[in-house]
Amino acid sequence: RIHAIPQKRADEALVDYLTMPEMQSILDSPDLTTSMGIRDRAMLHLAFAAGLRVSELVQLRIDQLELSTQAAIHIYGKGRRERILPLWKQTATAIRAWLAVRASAGDPEVFLNARGSAMTRAGFEYILAKHAKAAAVLQPSLAKKRVSPHVLRHSCAMHTLQATHDVRRVALWLGHAKVQSTEIYLRADPTEKLEALAAAGIPNLRRGHFRPPDALIEMLRPVKH
Repeated sequence: RIHAIPQKRADEALVDYLTMPEMQSILDSPDLTTSMGIRDRAMLHLAFAAGLRVSELVQLRIDQLELSTQAAIHIYGKGRRERILPLWKQTATAIRAWLAVRASAGDPEVFLNARGSAMTRAGFEYILAKHAKAAAVLQPSLAKKRVSPHVLRHSCAMHTLQATHDVRRVALWLGHAKVQSTEIYLRADPTEKLEALAAAGIPNLRRGHFRPPDALIEMLRPVKH
């Protein structure tokens, strides 16, 4: 009987995501004259372009990369569900640049910290916050947003939805087991509603005519003493 009690309804807010100019400012923030800056750019590119969960990003190993003709990564997500994601040319270039300066020794994960150990969740959160703060100088709107690793995932989902208009493709890209988990992006995308309005057509409203005397108007007139 306890399990039969329905859960209390709670507010479900719209997802936060970044615009392309905001995202580009973050991607352009790392200093590419340093190895850590090259690493940061590759991490930010991959987190956004692939829409990865932060756990998928920091646990990504070198043997999960495919950087031949068609660059791609093999991801093992929730429930050990495997998916293969192709990479943008710019993202593959950023990853190759990092691998060229990455220490050969150390953990097998792609992204390492300064000590040669696998990057942690907290480490990437710090890197993202640092570059988001720097990017806010050129994009002041970023200062009003809380930029987290999951916001990068949301941003990837929103831009994929706007490009494909297919929520099923977004679900496949993000590794969702059910399409219902992806419907939150439909609620946050105003273009989907605009297309629905355009398809339905604009209703024609006939112009009304006021014919005095009107009983309601007369009733609302101030009473003269």
